[in-house]
Amino acid sequence: MIKFQYNKTSLQYIEKQLKMRQRTLPIIKSKETALRLEVKKCKEEAVELEKKLEQQIQGYESMYALWGEFDASLVSLKDVEMDVKKVAGVRVPILTNIRLDVKPFGVFSAPKWYFDGINLLQGLAKTAVEHEFVAAKLGLLDHARRKTTQKVNLFEKVQIPGYQEAIRKIKRFMEDEENLSKSSQKILKALQEKRKQAEAPVETEDDEEGKEDEV
Repeated sequence: MIKFQYNKTSLQYIEKQLKMRQRTLPIIKSKETALRLEVKKCKEEAVELEKKLEQQIQGYESMYALWGEFDASLVSLKDVEMDVKKVAGVRVPILTNIRLDVKPFGVFSAPKWYFDGINLLQGLAKTAVEHEFVAAKLGLLDHARRKTTQKVNLFEKVQIPGYQEAIRKIKRFMEDEENLSKSSQKILKALQEKRKQAEAPVETEDDEEGKEDEV
């Protein structure tokens, strides 16, 4: 609800607030559009990573009978390098590098499929980390998109119409007040004219004769 008073100062303040929101609205709408596109891209990227992860898990399950002989501790996540980047005005984490550690093992004594197992675990680890980053990015972008959409709706459907209505009410009130003031002045002037006429001396016939004698 827009609070205002029926005076010129309040009118100027509300007009200023209205102009500010009318100037800002296209910028916010542009940001909302950019965020929607980024959210869409991010969702598509997340779906692709989920498919990739599912395929890798299926590959893992296809070798299930052999995993009992495999030393899973050979592969471990050593470090995840990241950066922060602004996307549509929102700071989001960007994955720059995944560092995995592979412990040494007996190349000649280990089964040949060990290399496939190591590659498979490395792929699973990388895809899982990538998916976590994309999910975090998506969460931040979608949150910013919702907040921006709320602001657009607030400006478009509440504040701008509210300020416009307030301006109309104040102007109508001030116009009515001005018209009432003019009418009051006219009435007062008419009363003053009547009073003057009532107070003016009335000339009699004797006064007229006296004037003639003087002539």
